[in-house]
Amino acid sequence: MSTSVASIRQTAGKGAARAASRSRGLGAARRPGWVTYTLLIVFLLASAYPIYYSVLLASSDSATIAQNPVPSLVPGPNLVDNLHRVLSSDIGFWHAVLNSLIVSVITSISVVFFATLAGYAFAKLRFRGRRGLLVFIIATMAVPTQLGVVPLFIVMARLGWTGTLTAVIVPGMVTAFGVFWMTQYLEAALPYELIEAARVDGCSMFRSFWHVALPAARPAAAMLTLFTFVASWTNFFWPFVVLGSSNPTLPVALQLLQASYFKDYALIMAGVVAATIPLVLLFVVAGKQLVSGIMQGAVKG
Repeated sequence: MSTSVASIRQTAGKGAARAASRSRGLGAARRPGWVTYTLLIVFLLASAYPIYYSVLLASSDSATIAQNPVPSLVPGPNLVDNLHRVLSSDIGFWHAVLNSLIVSVITSISVVFFATLAGYAFAKLRFRGRRGLLVFIIATMAVPTQLGVVPLFIVMARLGWTGTLTAVIVPGMVTAFGVFWMTQYLEAALPYELIEAARVDGCSMFRSFWHVALPAARPAAAMLTLFTFVASWTNFFWPFVVLGSSNPTLPVALQLLQASYFKDYALIMAGVVAATIPLVLLFVVAGKQLVSGIMQGAVKG
């Protein structure tokens, strides 16, 4: 550092050298210290402990859990056996996994497409009532889901969709949170000049969205895809109401493991671990790409 400052002093003078030294001192001061890393480690451990606690219970047995509800920090020897019991049980585990995968994938793609389309309209198009309509959409997030279950179930029954995956997919094809998320991102990340250039080149409104707005929204769309997939994968209430046990998704099927007077907590937690493994693999595979996309940004200067 001293060599470079000395070279700056020789070539640009003492004032430039002092400015370079101050800027380097500010850069060093911004580096995270041990307090930051300690807080991050504590937060990471606190977030991972519920999953690890599930693994501990899933690797135990019912008698041990009844005697000691707080297991030791070392997993027991029964994890593989309990997982095998879940996979071979009569709840239809693999059928439920397939149903959850279909619902989560279709819902994620639909939410990202329609939310980005609506976010593009709210962020970059000028029409009467735009702000009021956006406020109304955001206000629907304050309405509890339980209030709309009865009329929604009546609609699904009249359409003949009860017991089918369509009744789960269609109500979740777009979300108010997704519209708000994409609107806020596109307002900051998409310049009007790119849209005007596309329109000058002869692009229609939808082509300008497809070729300009959608690539610009890729980082936010990736995060929205992850959020929507996790929410759909873990959704229990509405699939339990409209599907029941005849054609269940994975959370509904796992609920059947405890539908008796005696609850085998080792078996139940093994089912929870089996349902969590796909989400963990998703974070491991897509985490680096998501972070790199966010850091890269939508528009390069």
